Amino acid sequence: MSKKSTEKLLAFFKALGEPNRLAIFNHLCGCRRPESVGEVSSCCDVDLSVVSRHLGHLKKAGVLSAEKEGKQVFYSLNTAEIAQSLRDLADKIENCCPPKGCGPSVRRKK
Repeated sequence: MSKKSTEKLLAFFKALGEPNRLAIFNHLCGCRRPESVGEVSSCCDVDLSVVSRHLGHLKKAGVLSAEKEGKQVFYSLNTAEIAQSLRDLADKIENCCPPKGCGPSVRRKK
């Protein structure tokens, strides 16, 4: 994996390592359209300002994209980018070890 791919995955997992951000991610996974901060806040039991700050973290990590319409900002998942990063990680995992795993085989005594 390239350094850029590694950094993107690190940012992704770090961003989702916080429970409220994971809840926001799960909420947006079920949305059919981008949502405003107010709409997203329905998934978390925290103040609107805290949800807004979490959305900023997720956007900075590349998990979300944002579009401004008038005074409101609408957020949606960067699904294609996330899926590609996770595919790259899965490919790396599949290719790093032989099918039976890494390391010496361990024999059990009978």
